Amino acid sequence: MDMQQLTLSQISQALANKDFSAVELAQSLLARIKSLDPQLNCFISLTEELALAQAQSADARRANGESGALLGAPIGHKDLFCTKGILTSCGSKILSGFKAPYDATVVEKLASAGTVMLGKLNMDEFAMGSANESSHYGAVKNPWNLQHVPGGSSGGSAAAVAARLLPAATGTDTGGSIRQPAALTNLTGLKPTYGRVSRWGMIAYASSLDQGGPLARTAEDCALLLQAMAGFDPKDSTSVEQPVDDYLANLNQPLNGLRIGLPKEYFSAGLDARIAEKVLEVVEVLKKLGASVRDISLPNMQHAIPAYYVIAPAEASSNLSRFDGVRFGYRCENPVNLEDLYKRSRGEGFGAEVKRRIMVGTYALSAGYYDAYYIKAQQIRRLIKNDFVSAFDEVDLILGPTTPNPAWKLGEKNNDPVAQYLEDIYTITANLAGIPGLSMPAGFVDGLPVGVQLLAPYFAESRLLNVAHQYQQVTDWHQQAPAGF
Repeated sequence: MDMQQLTLSQISQALANKDFSAVELAQSLLARIKSLDPQLNCFISLTEELALAQAQSADARRANGESGALLGAPIGHKDLFCTKGILTSCGSKILSGFKAPYDATVVEKLASAGTVMLGKLNMDEFAMGSANESSHYGAVKNPWNLQHVPGGSSGGSAAAVAARLLPAATGTDTGGSIRQPAALTNLTGLKPTYGRVSRWGMIAYASSLDQGGPLARTAEDCALLLQAMAGFDPKDSTSVEQPVDDYLANLNQPLNGLRIGLPKEYFSAGLDARIAEKVLEVVEVLKKLGASVRDISLPNMQHAIPAYYVIAPAEASSNLSRFDGVRFGYRCENPVNLEDLYKRSRGEGFGAEVKRRIMVGTYALSAGYYDAYYIKAQQIRRLIKNDFVSAFDEVDLILGPTTPNPAWKLGEKNNDPVAQYLEDIYTITANLAGIPGLSMPAGFVDGLPVGVQLLAPYFAESRLLNVAHQYQQVTDWHQQAPAGF
């Protein structure tokens, strides 16, 4: 049995059937990571000892009659989820050597469900980027073409799952950082409703936008992971006290009567015509499955990028002020006074993209500009939310491209941050409004994967997973693997 090709649900079945043990599976994948990851650079830390201990524990729990769906399932965590006693770096030099004193709620929940953590995954520094090129630990490569980016900021998670180094991984999504890399690497990635998954122990970039979620090959696997990750957490003041759906229960619901909206603003000059074609092909498949499709409008979408790139950097400048060289993380050598300690620790510890966003955010929050920029951006955010609320009065789901282009070449957009920001045009509106979004594989352009995005009303993750699962029952894009992996 080719263990690395199995999905989480197949692994669950195989472990139940005793086809192999959790320890054998962990050992097999750890060996694969050591052999293949040097080409990809997905992992910041490999947690071999912990993985084998967790795998032994999972095998013992199964032997005692337990049968959890994730019991013995190998995963990796994006390196901004705190993991007790293990390096948690956020892909930054400023956190080199920082070992978290506790586990994030997501890490804790998945561990108690029986998952086996194989390591911590590379990411854009402090989750700032769309290409996974801003990491202190170097760029991650896309397994579909090693000359291209895997997307970001959860690029390490996406590339590792796409290359079959792991069946699934956690990511976070502040402006598309789960959905965009999922699209560029042929995965299914889900950003839950804001507040659905606890942010406690998830190192913050922009607190009102960040949301943790799963990256896997299928919608069914995303449902399995979300089931374990979701739920109210009293330790997180932004966590929502709302019952968690049974995400697996609705996967096989037929799509008869489902109303899908296609926003006309998505099909503008910035969209690669070949991706537009793929979106329309998905529409035809969903129609055959019983859905109806109508044109809708999201008139304020055009303001999303400027609003996002005021709000997110403003929150980042506030959140990142704690990294001062005093309490934890990197500290400059021989500071002459306190001001020198702050300036040099931050100057040497942060990378260029993080500094850029801190500067923009600090400027937007400064006394003379707060009303002109930050308040205005928040007003636009409300208009974008209202657009979605109105649209969901008419339709059950919104469909469109996840990204305007396929994965670009490494280094191609490094000197043009705005060109990189524009790659998030379709994803950031979901974060500004707080609604859930999912990207699923929908074909290839020039050998590179293309994703289609589904958006739903608040807490309607079940609907997203149901539609993606039904689509994946009649297509095989999600089963395609990159050559050599």
